[in-house]
Amino acid sequence: MWTSARRLLLAVGDEDLLQGLVRGRNTAQKVALRARIILGAAEGLANNRLAKQLGVTRPTILLWRQRYAKAGVAGLLRDAPRPGRRQRIGARQVEAIVNATLHTTPRDAMHGSTRTLARAQRVSAVRRIWRAHGLQPQRTETFKLSRDPRFVRKLREVVGLYLNPPDKALVLSVNAKGQTQALDRTEPVLPLRPGIPARHTHDYIRHDTTTLVAALNVLQGTVSGSCLPASATSNSWRFWSGIERAAPRGGRDVHLILDNYGTHTHPKVQAWFAAHPRYH
Repeated sequence: MWTSARRLLLAVGDEDLLQGLVRGRNTAQKVALRARIILGAAEGLANNRLAKQLGVTRPTILLWRQRYAKAGVAGLLRDAPRPGRRQRIGARQVEAIVNATLHTTPRDAMHGSTRTLARAQRVSAVRRIWRAHGLQPQRTETFKLSRDPRFVRKLREVVGLYLNPPDKALVLSVNAKGQTQALDRTEPVLPLRPGIPARHTHDYIRHDTTTLVAALNVLQGTVSGSCLPASATSNSWRFWSGIERAAPRGGRDVHLILDNYGTHTHPKVQAWFAAHPRYH
């Protein structure tokens, strides 16, 4: 048999604080329950009876009676600290985990995981170390390195053109799309009518292919483009002739940022650029 609990004595002013916690709209439910336990214990209710009224166990009643006796109302507002502590890892071990993540790959997987690396390093804080160093081995991005022997020189020229643009110069960003297909529906599009949406066939007629070349004026945002025959390697100088007619005169240089399309390296195109030295 349990001995009846003594009436819990409240400190001066605590009863009003507890009532405020019970009636407060923003009070967490667990905090309001603890306040009801203390108020019931202050009325002299038996622990077993109070547990049945509030739908909790008798050990819960005893726990919060003891917590109030030690810390007062403040002890009801927060949970006690959990047992255990974070594993302490030295700088060398952190470095070893980072290096293992970056430079090693498991035999049976594409990349390591927190579990496999934790077993290998005998630690349990791999996820925290990954988060601190911004490591995400499960994510990959594709890339392709250029084989152009002049790649570094071209890269510096393009980046330098944006970071330190020349005065009174025209900068054009040029791109070419080869083998562009001209498509059309097999049947004419039927117009929209009341109650009937516009209709068209699902299949296409594939006409001949063409090459689209366009130049973006970086400063003004205007685009100059033209369509050339599919085999436009030797005819692309016509596009540059059109740019020459549209570009302002007065000794102004024209800087071109070109893609790696083969038309730019054709002997006729190279000869055209050689005849127009203001193009860079």
